[in-house]
Parts: sequence; structure tokens; C-alpha cells
Amino acid sequence: MKISTETSIKTLAETAHQAIEKHFVKTIKWEKAVKKDEDPEAVHQMRVGMRRLRTAVSRFARYLILPKSVSDKNIGKFARILGGIRDLDVLEEILRKNYQPHLVVKEQEILKTALTELDKQREIALSHVEKIFKDENYKSFKNECESWLKNPSYQGFSSIKIYHVLPDLLSPEVSQFCLHPGWLIGTKIINSEIVIQTKWTPIQLEEHLKTEGKTLHSLRKQAKRLRYQMELFTELYGESFAAHIHDVKNIQEILGMIQDNMVLHEWLENIFKSELDRKLPGLTTLLAANRHQLWQEWQPLQQRYLQADTRYNLHLVVLQPNLTDIK
Repeated sequence: MKISTETSIKTLAETAHQAIEKHFVKTIKWEKAVKKDEDPEAVHQMRVGMRRLRTAVSRFARYLILPKSVSDKNIGKFARILGGIRDLDVLEEILRKNYQPHLVVKEQEILKTALTELDKQREIALSHVEKIFKDENYKSFKNECESWLKNPSYQGFSSIKIYHVLPDLLSPEVSQFCLHPGWLIGTKIINSEIVIQTKWTPIQLEEHLKTEGKTLHSLRKQAKRLRYQMELFTELYGESFAAHIHDVKNIQEILGMIQDNMVLHEWLENIFKSELDRKLPGLTTLLAANRHQLWQEWQPLQQRYLQADTRYNLHLVVLQPNLTDIK
């Protein structure tokens, strides 16, 4: 994959402007659909847009002169509010499609209690989304971002050619990704070598997830940050760079499915309390089996990115943009 020999991306300023404009436009176009609340996909797309916009703003902010409302903190707040309703939509989809059809009739009826509660919680989450759209802070964010895009202001360093700073922009995020403690979950260090434990029983896995689940979720978020940042510069690199983005996306997604499973189980425990295992034994068994299966899928990726060669290669790829194609 090669970039155009006449790429319009020449300076750090132009790169930042293009990224912020792209994700701002993609985010705001979903606002009307979210307000109508006719398709859960609209919430998902707007939330992703906000997250990508936040990545662009946070990574380039030191080189720009942005309005006060166009900040990492502000955009993060909007994304979290959208996330409140999106997370409930995901729980409902997983319950209805992945689990409810496989339960006995009695458990399907009991599960309706949870689905009713979920609908109530979603109504509350939707009210928060509707409120934020009316908030002056959100309106200021939109107006000021639009104004900045029409008449951007930059710090002096932003006029430097982008290829001079590409590795410097990406390397810190790569290092945080590679050094995250989540990689070591389920491993032992023997004679200074990392050894992955592969023969996990479901019970052993459950014990580890209870104590290490938050760390694993943190690795997922770090993978997402790295992926979003790398995708800002895809056209400036080659095929090896794209291959690593694909790997990071797979890591993010499989850890996301594990997290969704754990969140769903915790949510059900909040609904049914100590009665969950007694009332929905089939569902809890399916959830545990799914977690175990997902862990089997995760371990080959874990094994690959714990190898020094893979990590060195990721760093080297970041250090080698397509300089000959940049005019």
C-alpha cells in the first residue's frame, strides 16, 4: 500500500487540521439520527466519532491554538454520555441474539425481567444524551470547532514537515502499549523468560478475571488509543504498518468481547443478586463457556506480542514512513 506521490499532507499543521476536520464532520453528521433514536447504529457511530476526534485533539493539541471548549476533557465527557446508552444497547443485543435463543423456556421468561430493567435504564441514559445536546457547553464546542476549522491557529512548531516527527508522535504510544501490565496476565517469568500458561480450567480463568479484569480492560483501552493514533497516519506508511493496525484492532476487539461478557455478568448480578445462579443457571453456564472460549482466542495474540521480534518490528515499522513518496 503506497501513498499518492502528490499527497496533500505536508506539515504537522495540515495533518492535524485534516484529522480534526475529518472526525468532527463524521461525528456531527450523526447528531440528528441520535436525537431521533431510531437506530442504535447512530449512537455507536457518533460515539466512535467522538473517540477518534478526542484522539486527534489530544495528540495534536500542543501544536495548535484550540478554543477552550475543543478539549480532550470536553470531548471525553460527550463520548462517555453517548457511551452510557451504547453500552446498554450492546448488552441488549448480546442477550437477545447470543444467549436468549439458547435458553430453556423458563429461563427465557425470567430473562424478560432483566430486559425490562434494561429498557428503563436506557430511557434514563437517553435523557442524558438529549440533555447534553441542549447544553451550552456542547453548543460552544460545535460552534468553536467549526470556527477553528475555517480559521485555524497553530503553534510555531506545527509548520515542520510531518515526516520529521511521525516516529516521535507514535513511539510513546507504542511503548505504553508494549509495556502494559495486561500482557502479563496468565504468565509466569521463569529464568527471566515470559511463559504463558495455556492449560486453563474454567475455574482458574474465572479466578484470574475477577482479580485481573480491570487490568485486562485497561490493555484494551490502550490498544484502542494506539489504533486510533496509528490510523491518523495510515496513508503515510506501507503494508507492514497496516498489518500492525489490523493486529491491534483484533487485540482491541477480542479483549472488548471479554469485557462485554464480564460487564453483562456483573449487570445481571446487580439485577438478580444472589439468585442469579439459581434462576438462570443455563445463562451463567453459557457466559462462563464464552469467556473460556474467548480466552483461547486471546492467547495466540498474547503469545505473539510478548515475543521480542514482534515488538521490535512494531517499533521499526513506526520509524519507517514512506519518505520517498512525500513531496
